Amino acid sequence: MISSERALRTIAAIRSRYTDDAARVRLAAAPPGELPSAAAWLDTDMSAAGIARRWQDLEVPVAARDALLDPASAAAVDTWQASIESFIGTVKLPVGIVGPLAVNGLWARGLYRVPLATTEAALVASYNRGAALLTASGGATAALLGEGVPRTPCFVFDRLVDAGSLAVWVLENRERLRAAAEATTQHGKLIDLTLTLEGNHLYLGFVYSTGDAAGQNMTTFATEAACRVILAEAPVKPRRWFLDGNMSGDKKATSATLQSVRGRRVTAEAVVPEALVAKALGTTPADMVESWRVGVLGGVLSGSVGVQGHYANGLAALYIATGQDAACVAESAVGVTRMEVTADGALYASVTLPNVIVGTVGGGTGLPSQQACLALMGLSGPGKAHALAEVVGALCLAGEISIVGAFAAGNFSRAHEMLGRRRRAGRRGRSPG
Repeated sequence: MISSERALRTIAAIRSRYTDDAARVRLAAAPPGELPSAAAWLDTDMSAAGIARRWQDLEVPVAARDALLDPASAAAVDTWQASIESFIGTVKLPVGIVGPLAVNGLWARGLYRVPLATTEAALVASYNRGAALLTASGGATAALLGEGVPRTPCFVFDRLVDAGSLAVWVLENRERLRAAAEATTQHGKLIDLTLTLEGNHLYLGFVYSTGDAAGQNMTTFATEAACRVILAEAPVKPRRWFLDGNMSGDKKATSATLQSVRGRRVTAEAVVPEALVAKALGTTPADMVESWRVGVLGGVLSGSVGVQGHYANGLAALYIATGQDAACVAESAVGVTRMEVTADGALYASVTLPNVIVGTVGGGTGLPSQQACLALMGLSGPGKAHALAEVVGALCLAGEISIVGAFAAGNFSRAHEMLGRRRRAGRRGRSPG
């Protein structure tokens, strides 16, 4: 929402800018109204000549090219072959290590050193502080509560009765659809099939377990195979159909997945003694609970899906470091943090994340740096995805304890100034602005 005065100024600027033909930007790549050939946006040429051609088209300083296409990146072109189009180089991010973080889970048991890739000063330090508190308190108890990755195709009819007829046929033929879906994957299993009728639209919810992969592509291929069976064999034919009707919660925060699961549903808890809270955070459990309570009310007033402090910080850094789909932070950061003071004055803290989308095989997890980060935790390869999800829960718990403690103690801003602005200013050789 913007003020009416500002809105009028904005509209005036838009009129001035876009009604003046002389001020319009004309693209040199193609005449107005014409599209370049499909090869321009489906450029998979990873040869040295192809890369050189792209850089020539960019017309940027050699220093920019050398920063992105350093010798190591150029030598590893085959490594990126299946991960990128229109390749010009790689981006380097600093990786910090958090831990040891003690986790007592159903799948993750032990001390974990967690790599985080980020450019945000103070982030790794904050998670390290939370991890130290959890470990000193005996560790975080974590549990994987369930799993399931949905894909939700939609079938469009002219009448409700036709949509309902297909719904009945789908229920009667679910095993036929299961066989078609599971024939496309070695590890995916169709574990649920839901139906939603909305007028003359029928949404189907194909829900899969995905083994040790995050599973987005797996569920896409499997669902399309099942839908092809519906189109070929169902007696009632839709007017149109779409592979996903946007009910799956893919890469977005939804209240539906807050109550169910997308990926892996994880919860983690810990009890931190009052003395450790005072020593590490400079505050009290009671003050932390008050800070948390204010944040809960603020979340309700702002209409947030779930209530938590900053899951996205740790999730994004860990996802990038370990080759997860970073866009899935949009749904993974949905969840609930809770804090209480126990009868003996300690801090009880818990987190529940219903949409942890992670894998230890497939996608970017097989790239060299990302594989190394998984190996640092002992969580690379098959059989480790459930444990990784529980470590994610414990990591988010560590971050929540640290940030709520910082707000309760009143040192949140000072920490960012000391670890961010002042250090950057010192690197530049001048005072912070």
